[in-house]
Amino acid sequence: MFKRIVLTVGVCVYCLVQPLSAQDASTIKDPVVAPQTASDTIPVPDAVTTADQIDKRIFGVLPNYRTGNLNAPYEPLTVRRKFYIGFKDSTDYPIFGVSAVLSGLGQLTDQHPQFGQGVKGFAHRFATATADTSIGNFLAESVMPSVFHQDPRYFRKGEGSVGGRLGYAASRIFVAKNDSGRWNFNYSEVLGNAMGVGIANAYYPGERKLSDNVSRLYSQLATDAFSQVLKEFWPDVKRKFLSKKN
Repeated sequence: MFKRIVLTVGVCVYCLVQPLSAQDASTIKDPVVAPQTASDTIPVPDAVTTADQIDKRIFGVLPNYRTGNLNAPYEPLTVRRKFYIGFKDSTDYPIFGVSAVLSGLGQLTDQHPQFGQGVKGFAHRFATATADTSIGNFLAESVMPSVFHQDPRYFRKGEGSVGGRLGYAASRIFVAKNDSGRWNFNYSEVLGNAMGVGIANAYYPGERKLSDNVSRLYSQLATDAFSQVLKEFWPDVKRKFLSKKN
């Protein structure tokens, strides 16, 4: 399932940004877009410099509180900042919209049949979907990065071939920087989501087998890989489709 999701995302991204790569490859090296107002950028304390401000929302909706610039000098995050990132990603309003959509799809396909149908079944699916996302985000972006001294941010490459950048983005669920700026295995992502899956056994009765847990972990990792790909290519998509309007 993970491979199918990443492959699908890769094909879509390639179709969107390949023309831009061919026409304006030199500009992709700089992920900074046109000057923005303070309301459109991430607060900069110990995360990014003023010159490297990044949109805090992808497509104006999806939260983007943990993206950095790979080419900028590395600055580690404080524990307080790590918890701020996890809190924002776990409580931002699009989380509830995504949970509602997933709950509706689950209702249509009778996913988690023990929850039933109707309003009660939808509410149960909505609550568990929201819990899965919030718990996973908080563990993988705040708790585990603080314990393992790792950086929960995605560092955007912003240059090179589409295929190379796609592979880099998707692989960051397994590779992360530590607080010294060195790359190592992403214990925070894998163990944080694994812990979240374990906790989820408390509210998924009848789905506590090893295969059920592995399936949920794959879903969480695939979702995060998809998120990394969006973070990598969003500035290119924005430049290609939105900058022409200005």
